[in-house]
Amino acid sequence: MKALSYGLVLALQFLTRIPMPVSVPWEKAVLKGALKSFSLVGFILGILVVAVYALIGGWLPAWFTALMLLSIWTALTGGLHLDGLMDVADAAGSNAPVEKKLAIMKDPHVGSFAMLTAIFYLLWKLALIYGLLTASTIDVQLAAGMFVLIPACSRYLAILLLRTTPTIKREGLACTWQEHLSTVDVLIGLIPIVVIVVIVPQAWLLLAGYGLFFYFLRRWFINKFEGINGDMLGTAIEGGELWGLLMLYLFILFVTG
Repeated sequence: MKALSYGLVLALQFLTRIPMPVSVPWEKAVLKGALKSFSLVGFILGILVVAVYALIGGWLPAWFTALMLLSIWTALTGGLHLDGLMDVADAAGSNAPVEKKLAIMKDPHVGSFAMLTAIFYLLWKLALIYGLLTASTIDVQLAAGMFVLIPACSRYLAILLLRTTPTIKREGLACTWQEHLSTVDVLIGLIPIVVIVVIVPQAWLLLAGYGLFFYFLRRWFINKFEGINGDMLGTAIEGGELWGLLMLYLFILFVTG
């Protein structure tokens, strides 16, 4: 139990910028506990964003509320995963050999592909949040329940990638995480997602969509980079969040509309 609680703290420290002034030991049991907690951290992030909406929703214009929610959502993670998305965009856009792509990802300079990807990514995310806020047929409770699934599933994608996909190099943080991850850990990490689906049965549609997203994203990583690294895990998280928002918006528009 102690390893799980320490693991949750480590996962929060690693995946978010939520203040956690607790020192945890860097040992196998704690690392495994952290990996099991990835989806739970996403669940916490989703709850926090929904809580902010509950406080300001209806008091401010929809466009301002959407911008506030996006800003808080991004601030909670400190843009950590967005940085990985930008690095991968620069590397993929180079069309260089794998070794050169890895060098580009390590380069602290920001290229044009990274800037364009970040700009359009945030704009699409903002537009989808605004679309959800202004949808005339939206069931707020249903949407909120499905929304918390988005950051949870997005972080679970990282766990699935670590379990099913080789790392590009046998070194680095991604490799360390992978060495401590077992199938049992993957199944335990799924529990928060299953709980949400039980509470909100319609959410199984999102799960099916995430399965499709995972399949094509994994294939793209292997074809383009011959494996994964930490930047690609960040890309999976950011891409998963945008994909989840798109699926939720389409669900509200066509299924409940």
